[in-house]
Amino acid sequence: MKKIGIAVIVLAMIFIMGPFHNADAAKGNVELAYVEWSCATASVNVVKAVLQEKLGYDVEITPVSAAAMWQAIASGDVDGMTTAWLPVTHAHYIKKVQDKVVDLGSNCEGAGIGLVVPTYVEIDSIAQMNDVADKFDGQIIGIDPGAGIMSKTEKVIKDYGLTKFELMEGTGAIMTAVLKDKIKKNEWVAVTGWTPHWKFARWDLKYLKDPKGIYGGAEEIRTIVRKGLDKDMPEVYRFLDAFHWNLAEIGQVMGWNADGADPYESAKRWIKENPDRVNEWLK
Repeated sequence: MKKIGIAVIVLAMIFIMGPFHNADAAKGNVELAYVEWSCATASVNVVKAVLQEKLGYDVEITPVSAAAMWQAIASGDVDGMTTAWLPVTHAHYIKKVQDKVVDLGSNCEGAGIGLVVPTYVEIDSIAQMNDVADKFDGQIIGIDPGAGIMSKTEKVIKDYGLTKFELMEGTGAIMTAVLKDKIKKNEWVAVTGWTPHWKFARWDLKYLKDPKGIYGGAEEIRTIVRKGLDKDMPEVYRFLDAFHWNLAEIGQVMGWNADGADPYESAKRWIKENPDRVNEWLK
């Protein structure tokens, strides 16, 4: 009788506590892909934080190459991304899969790409680079080879006839490390750069003019999702469709990360400090 009584109490507790437990249970799994650029890391973690902390989903974020990111969404292996650079940088990627993905539009305007140098560098245009190649050690410091900015820079080298230069592959972290070292020594350096990026707040930098317009003008960072997400996860779809912030906001998160903060902790801090903006996304 004692055992039966305990069992009844346990069942009663489960019945009473069940609704509270279910309220805290994750609604489902969301998978997002991103490239390990500082801007992409900032945005995907803020999105993850809102989906987990505010909406109750389990979110997995996976760093991949740009090509793999687009393909994963087109195949439906992941639900979306917040780091599509259009209309120029990722043009060749979306062209291959545009019928297999859904473009939710811009989540940040005023982005751009190009060759970046410290302001003490005494030239202002890509067209002048060959004449001073020795000052740059004949190198342009790049990032991961699959990035759109790398293919654009290869075209820049070809179209401007920069025969004295070699494009160095690496990562975003390596690029900024080389930039930091060169600036410390007051040496010339050219890197593949983009806005938004925390390096512009850290050092005095400038874009070299691109008279041929190969890097294009102002870009948008857009949100892309897989087909069917609106039906499978309408709440997630609505939030991703509403997600939008500006260069100053994303730059703040990027700056915290650059100072060594954990990206997810930075994201949680930002959504805590900006409740009005988050509420706009969740209306």
